Amino acid sequence: MSTHSEAMHSPVGLDHCPFMPTYGAPAVRIVRGEGCKLWDEEGNEYLDFLAGIAVVGLGHANPEIADAIAEQARTLVHVSNLYGTVPGTDVAITLDRLLGGGGQIFFTNSGAEAIECAIKLARKWGGHGRYGVVSAYGSFHGRTLGALHATGQPAKWEGFQPLPEGFRHVAWNDLEALEAAIDPSIAAVLLEPIQGEGGVHPASAEYFEGVRRLCDERGLLMIVDEIQTGLGRTGEWFGFQHFGVEPDVVTMAKALGNGMPIGACWAKRDVAAVFQPGDHGTTYGGQPLAASAARATLQILERMNAPQLAERAGAEFRHLLETVDGVVEVRGLGLLLAAQLAEGLDAKAVAADLLQKGLIVNAVSPTALRFAPPLIVSETEIAQAVDLLSAVLADHLSKA
Repeated sequence: MSTHSEAMHSPVGLDHCPFMPTYGAPAVRIVRGEGCKLWDEEGNEYLDFLAGIAVVGLGHANPEIADAIAEQARTLVHVSNLYGTVPGTDVAITLDRLLGGGGQIFFTNSGAEAIECAIKLARKWGGHGRYGVVSAYGSFHGRTLGALHATGQPAKWEGFQPLPEGFRHVAWNDLEALEAAIDPSIAAVLLEPIQGEGGVHPASAEYFEGVRRLCDERGLLMIVDEIQTGLGRTGEWFGFQHFGVEPDVVTMAKALGNGMPIGACWAKRDVAAVFQPGDHGTTYGGQPLAASAARATLQILERMNAPQLAERAGAEFRHLLETVDGVVEVRGLGLLLAAQLAEGLDAKAVAADLLQKGLIVNAVSPTALRFAPPLIVSETEIAQAVDLLSAVLADHLSKA
């Protein structure tokens, strides 16, 4: 790994940044990627253990996906959803098979749009007067107004009130709290199998099994948000498959296009049937360019048995993380992990120092680091990442 500049800083100050200040001024500008590595404009090399927030599961600049995109760009880029396309059909059929079959797909451009589709589907399915969605505190479902109110983080709601009505929130992993929140206005329950943005907290199998039973008893839709957890990352094709349940609706995005913007909302065929022409739509969702990237991504993921790869690499990574001084807990499944830091350590400051040393992670909470490397990460790269983390934490511990 190349030596990093000691004086690495933001390329432009926030006052002169051309972007709205939703993320702050970029700390570095990335110009190239290959596999699990990135390079900035000054030639500094980084080991990417965030993968664009669980997006680039097959690594940066994957040549097979690049070829598929290039070929599609020379063939057909867009026709609108008034017409079908071959790559879109192929992707829909593959996703339905991986989800167990018996469903239909609506393509979107992002995870938040997939959530919006699921919310509208639940309301149409529930009928007049039955429109509510119950989700969990600590969850994250997106930033559009509906997805934002489904997100169980009240601090994120401030400044955007009034948010759309019809959302309730209950304690995570608490079946009794969920049952108490259900009344005749509730149409659906919306949960992540692992609360990613909430700190990488997995659900228990008993909780998801209980939610499925409760939804069956009360006639509710069970919606599972697999936007961060889907497509092999946790050691199964989808996170809910760890728990032996069958959801009614599943949302996905992120890893589906390995960086190309595409998402999807899957629903059981009888649930999807409540949508009629004109009930929902999208101009770009599932357009051939993005769908060709998704088709190539799915082909590669299946060929390499991505869930098994993530399970094995994740077990090794977890084992090494648990040996690091300053790490008091490791949470998650497969290659979606969080390291809870010792008391007194600031995760944001640790992540900033790791960036200086050439390792990209993020502070998913004030006291925890999130790791979501590409699924193709090697044992050597895992060891390098843990060595960098150990060195940075040792420095922070010495100053604590």
